[in-house]
Amino acid sequence: MFEHYSVLNKETTLGVLNNLSGIYVDGTLGGAGHTISLLKNLDNGKVISFDQDITAINNSKELLKDFNSNLVHSNFKYLKEKLNEMGISKIDGLVLDLGFSSPQIDNPKRGFSYMHDGPLDMRMDLNSELKAFDIVNTYDKERLLYILNKYGEEKYSNFIVNKILDKRKEKDIETTFELVDIIEEAIPVKFKVKIKGHIAKKTFQALRIEVNDELKVLDQVIDDAFDMLNSGGRIAIISFHSLEDKIVKHKFRKLSQIKEELRGLPYIPKEHEAKAKIITNKPILPTKEEIEENSRSKSAKLRIMEKL
Repeated sequence: MFEHYSVLNKETTLGVLNNLSGIYVDGTLGGAGHTISLLKNLDNGKVISFDQDITAINNSKELLKDFNSNLVHSNFKYLKEKLNEMGISKIDGLVLDLGFSSPQIDNPKRGFSYMHDGPLDMRMDLNSELKAFDIVNTYDKERLLYILNKYGEEKYSNFIVNKILDKRKEKDIETTFELVDIIEEAIPVKFKVKIKGHIAKKTFQALRIEVNDELKVLDQVIDDAFDMLNSGGRIAIISFHSLEDKIVKHKFRKLSQIKEELRGLPYIPKEHEAKAKIITNKPILPTKEEIEENSRSKSAKLRIMEKL
């Protein structure tokens, strides 16, 4: 069974539901935890759940058999397009849990984890062409440095990239453990002692973001969902690293503020008024009890915004 702990589940459900008979979208179905919570709390409302991972879709069908569920096998970047195909032009809320579910991380065949040996894959959508293998073995030095710096914020990227380039001259780098060994070998001992957490964490994060185009997709879906929101509708997003959180924070702030040059004026033209209000001035964090129950929730941050 596809088991997954849904982070900040109660807080997300209570935060996003503003119309108990409305239409809500769970853009990241995963183990269906947030979808089930929304369905249990709605009164004649509807939840449409997206996931690009067919494994999540198939396993959630059993979990949702007692509910009137609507499952869409698609990346949430196609949210507007898919909803329009269903005859839906307006929604009352969107939930995005940007974390990876435990079965995805822990399945060696998916290649997401530096803790399990498997092929360098990292695709959320198994129909996608680009794999981590392709990035590691074909990207040039400049491009590898860019993604490790931008998506991994890896300060030792130069050491790692140079070692990757050397190793792939001998043979293709094929597995997660091969890559971990290369990273271990690349970083000098004097720097290793300064690293918090696993030495390969930032590199693997960078590769995963590049494979799945995660940050561009997040930026786009906030705009698309906001366009579709009814007045009073809400967007609730759970992020797990600073790059995601910065995008969410910036987008929410931009939509909730008027231009600086217009502030203080006695009259603000309607087209320049704030379009939203931020519900969570500071992100909601998991409780100590939740972190003890699920250690992977410790970096989660929930931000919620409402359309005016």
